[in-house]
Amino acid sequence: MKTPSEIVNLMLSKDDYSNWLGIEVMQLDKGQVNLKMNVTQEMLNGFQIAHGGISYALADSALAFSCNSHGRQAVSVETSISHVQKVFLNDILTTDVKEVSLNHKIGIYHIRIINQHEVEVAHFKGTVYVSDKEW
Repeated sequence: MKTPSEIVNLMLSKDDYSNWLGIEVMQLDKGQVNLKMNVTQEMLNGFQIAHGGISYALADSALAFSCNSHGRQAVSVETSISHVQKVFLNDILTTDVKEVSLNHKIGIYHIRIINQHEVEVAHFKGTVYVSDKEW
């Protein structure tokens, strides 16, 4: 079985979207992979704040890496996000992943998205299906 680091590196090597976002792995443990990214000009919407899909994509990547880090392939089945603060150009966003529940088939994760001022800007919840297929 592959290590969490091997799994995340393999996933990232094929993940053009996460790479376009400039995502960096900050912490890598089984069930908890925290990420970091910088908000760039092309990520802004017409209000000159980050498009909601940017923080969603960061959290979704953190979810994918975290739930797969246990060694079995997993995919999301339901996700949601609450945007609680505006995100601006040059903000540095990080994730704080909490694996709430994990059993043989279902995992639940809560992910806080925090800016460089330690302010939570969004809260994401993800439910994943865990397959029997190993990495």
